[in-house]
Amino acid sequence: MAAVRRSGTMATTLAAVLLVTTACGPDTARHRADLRVGYDSRDGDLEVWPARGSLVGDAAATSSITEAVRDWRSPIDDRAHMPTSGILYSGEVDGARLALVAADVPGEAASWLLQLRADDAGYRVERATEYTDSGYLVYADVLPVHTPDGRRYFTSERVTRLLGPNGRALDETEGLTEPVDVPECAAVPVTATLRATASLPRGRAADRLLDLGTATSDPRYPLVRDEGGSGRRALTGLDTCALADEKGPFGSIPRRIGDRDAPRSVPESWPIKKLTARSLGEVSLGGGDRGKLEQLSWDTDAGTMTSVVYRPAGEDAPVVSRADRANPLQLYELPVPGQPLVVLSWQDTRDSMLSVPPGTPRLVDRAGLAVIPQPSGRETFSLAEPEKTYYRSVGGR
Repeated sequence: MAAVRRSGTMATTLAAVLLVTTACGPDTARHRADLRVGYDSRDGDLEVWPARGSLVGDAAATSSITEAVRDWRSPIDDRAHMPTSGILYSGEVDGARLALVAADVPGEAASWLLQLRADDAGYRVERATEYTDSGYLVYADVLPVHTPDGRRYFTSERVTRLLGPNGRALDETEGLTEPVDVPECAAVPVTATLRATASLPRGRAADRLLDLGTATSDPRYPLVRDEGGSGRRALTGLDTCALADEKGPFGSIPRRIGDRDAPRSVPESWPIKKLTARSLGEVSLGGGDRGKLEQLSWDTDAGTMTSVVYRPAGEDAPVVSRADRANPLQLYELPVPGQPLVVLSWQDTRDSMLSVPPGTPRLVDRAGLAVIPQPSGRETFSLAEPEKTYYRSVGGR
């Protein structure tokens, strides 16, 4: 009898374990489900990102796209969350199959736009661009698409017209525009007209963006908001490839994940919006013609960043510094060929005073601005204000 009771108990326990496993274990069917076709984003009654393209009803294409997205990993090895991601576009472009996927990645305050192409082996992710502003794909209206025949743009249902860099309205089919001539390393404007919606009752005649160029590398997102057109003016004549370099202002502050740098992620200094430039004055180097010194400022998801630009007289290329986070005392190392400089900038008041090491020559010395030769060793500068003194150092380790 005891043996029988133990056997019965074991059977009951096994049944309970099976019941718990069945009820609380992973939902295999849901985990393996295909990506949704379309993306969950509405503006009142308007579906902002409906599924578009000639292959949105092709189950085999959807399944192949899903498998490719399931295999994809972000630069820090995270994967897309399938139930909340969605296929924005699935169709044929110039004889090749193209898919665009809005990918949600748990644990990252970011939106990913995945671009896939198909070959004989199925779909593969060929480009993955990240927008570090959380929820961007919910309210964005223009997404960049890189194709062999040039830049295209994919537009939301809010867009009624899109003007390319030359000011001409672009033709589009199911939200995807014709190819656009965008340079590799120069910023050009793109302007959308938005219909009236619940969030924008009067619509918007000119929603301005800057495309930073087709050489912008993944995962950097090449479109920057430029509502007042100040960014276009600020970047006139500047090489955006140099700006995006790891020694340039847009690429020089790496993203930190945990306690280490993440060089394959979007830099913390990457611009999102509010690019502006203000004149710091003129400076003459080596007795030559006077060049112009400007301060760039822009917003990122990590805060406001600044840098300086030296525009020499004549035909020499402008020189840019690395980025500096917004500080009461801004310090920039400006790698002018043959005469590297340090530029110090601050908001001058009657009670503020800049101190530099004794004997330091000042090429420019005026309210709110000092320019000195790059020191050979470590030097520290200070800005004294009534409530606090700020210190910045340069050189050495």
